[in-house]
Amino acid sequence: MTELDRYEILLPLKFNDGRMVPRELLAQTRTELKERFGAISAESQVIRGEDEETGCHGDQLTRVFVDVPATEENRLFFRKLKERLKERFAQFEIFITVHSVRRL
Repeated sequence: MTELDRYEILLPLKFNDGRMVPRELLAQTRTELKERFGAISAESQVIRGEDEETGCHGDQLTRVFVDVPATEENRLFFRKLKERLKERFAQFEIFITVHSVRRL
């Protein structure tokens, strides 16, 4: 059985200045992942973030995630994707986590 990693990405729904992120940027990100890996999952609910370290309160985020083979090539892809997303969404940080996944 192939080892899998789940990459979870929190994408902002608002820019730092309070403007709404255009839906096209979110769609571009989902499309990029789907074209690369063939599938993607996304939540429709709004995730509210608060961060004492940076003083951010009231972040509005959405979560997308993909389960992919646990390879160095995929880890490198997500490291590079993070930098593109920081530029795309004009953010200091984009939160991406990775978790080992075992399917039953």
